[in-house]
Amino acid sequence: MDRLFANGTVNAAQFGEGPPLFLFHSLLSDRASFDAIVPDLSKSFRVIVPELPGFGRSQAVTGGLAAVADRMAEAVKDAAPAKDAIVLGNGYGGFVALQMAIRHPGIASKFVLADCGAAFSEPGREAFRNMAAASRAKGLAAITDVAMRRLFAPDFQAAHPDLMADRRAAFLRTDLDVFCAACDALASLDLRPELGKVKSPVLVLVGEHDEATPPPMSHELASLLPQAHLEIIPGCAHVPQLQSPELFLDVIGDFLPATFSAPA
Repeated sequence: MDRLFANGTVNAAQFGEGPPLFLFHSLLSDRASFDAIVPDLSKSFRVIVPELPGFGRSQAVTGGLAAVADRMAEAVKDAAPAKDAIVLGNGYGGFVALQMAIRHPGIASKFVLADCGAAFSEPGREAFRNMAAASRAKGLAAITDVAMRRLFAPDFQAAHPDLMADRRAAFLRTDLDVFCAACDALASLDLRPELGKVKSPVLVLVGEHDEATPPPMSHELASLLPQAHLEIIPGCAHVPQLQSPELFLDVIGDFLPATFSAPA
């Protein structure tokens, strides 16, 4: 069932009862990328899966990634005023969660940052500039193959044609202006000088074969955060919770409260 938070600007689905657990989706996907793990998580948590600003029925914001993070901070405060929330972000959602942790200390008790980082290499920055330029010139359809390659390895794509058709359709529903603005923000992002402000415990995760946010970015992120632990998820790329949900839940299980038990 969907609910609106942050004065009606953020649309989110809610499942289960218990401590609040937010799931922030990636740029190249949508909130359905968490569908495979929500049923297990909702046995122990009130799982809140928002559409990030500009996606689905959530209102867009101007002002870059900081404004996106501020809007999501409003949503977290609205849904979890006791500040006992756990926030899990994947990809772009991870960057939003990290920026939120920097700008709003104490807003959540723990963070799980999956397949993100604090800054991209120059080739990574160039990739975002190229995607933005190509999509502005020719539309999102022109970069769909590139987008899917950043999410999933070719062999995984070949083995899961129905899933890939669904993910392509989800990407093509993305608002072009929101996508390009996010690409511009990520191409210039460097949060490394501010990571010391994050006081909450953080679990940093990355898929072993992630090409969009390669493992060195997660190594750097974990090394610069005051309280962080790094886990590499074998055999996975940029959206491990979709590619290998049971393994993903097993990896995050020890970091979550003891009330949660990963599926056997």
